[in-house]
Amino acid sequence: MKLSLSEDQQKEMRHAYFDGAPGILVSGLVWIAAALVCHLLGMRLSVWTLLIGGALIYPISVIVTKAIGRPARTGKANALNQLVMASTIWLILGCAMAYGLFLLAPALFFPAMMATIGSRYLIFASAYGRPVFWTMGVSLIAGGSCAFFLAFPPAVAAGLGGLIEVVFAFFVFLKASTAAH
Repeated sequence: MKLSLSEDQQKEMRHAYFDGAPGILVSGLVWIAAALVCHLLGMRLSVWTLLIGGALIYPISVIVTKAIGRPARTGKANALNQLVMASTIWLILGCAMAYGLFLLAPALFFPAMMATIGSRYLIFASAYGRPVFWTMGVSLIAGGSCAFFLAFPPAVAAGLGGLIEVVFAFFVFLKASTAAH
């Protein structure tokens, strides 16, 4: 497998997925749903809300992306598809490890998930060619670290993850709306 990044491939990704903004928004809303479930119904159900909701982020964001007039797919020859798929494998492993932490120490689940999701956004910086993904990824990792070291209540930690993503979704939507594709 030869992976070479080009601006044309990144431009195709940005156009196809509206700079990733729909996925960021859907992910942020899943985090907020998990925070609300945690507050109202408890930690165990909130973990499943984030994990099951997380599994639905891509299909829901594809629907949203297509609804705003973008194809939500790139050509098979785009090498960035392989990069994103590799990051999906890391994401699944990170989710499994976060769930293992939940079984040992429930309060560690949301900080671990923020670090996992933040790490994936660092990869999206290359896939989309947008520095905002570095900032968002680092913000999630820093938020997870703060939640861990300052012992945030789980609902607060989940809410922080959601807030970070929703705020960044706004900025990415704005940038994608004004950018020439």
